[in-house]
Amino acid sequence: MQRWARALACCAAAGWLGAAVTAQAGDDAAAAHRFAFPGIDGGRVALADYAGKPVLVVNTASFCGFTPQYAGLQALWERYRERGLTVLGVPSNDFGAQEPKDEAEIRAFCEANYAVDFPMTAKQRVIGPGAHPFYRWIAAELGDAGVPKWNFHKYLIDGRGALAGVWGSRVEPLSAEIAAAVERALP
Repeated sequence: MQRWARALACCAAAGWLGAAVTAQAGDDAAAAHRFAFPGIDGGRVALADYAGKPVLVVNTASFCGFTPQYAGLQALWERYRERGLTVLGVPSNDFGAQEPKDEAEIRAFCEANYAVDFPMTAKQRVIGPGAHPFYRWIAAELGDAGVPKWNFHKYLIDGRGALAGVWGSRVEPLSAEIAAAVERALP
């Protein structure tokens, strides 16, 4: 895990906003599958339900300069969902208070403005000691270099539950690097 943190720190220092990571032999491959989120419409979104398939987890916000990435996330979901990819939006108000609405308002905004129909969680903390356990796991695995720095930070979890890619906010969902990582992670 320390290798990931060093690699991400080097990438951040060099100004590179995306980084692919690979699970090492002996890692707890199903680590991400331990986590579940409350769903935006109630119920539960368990990462274990996606075992065998990749999941792109993205912290989102409705009033951010990166909010138009919802369109790219929806397009990525439409392109790959039949082959097994799930995009999971995690609304958060942690950065610039750019997600102040409640779950019903978030869902309505996403549907009306970006035709979002991929799964979304209830609003979550993604940084700090009050962060959702998934994001605390990310921080433990990758260190400060891997935690979200702003809205629309992206994590690809492979079908085994291992971290397969990390991209900062500026990396577009339809970028070649995300598409290549998704292709590699597909069953």
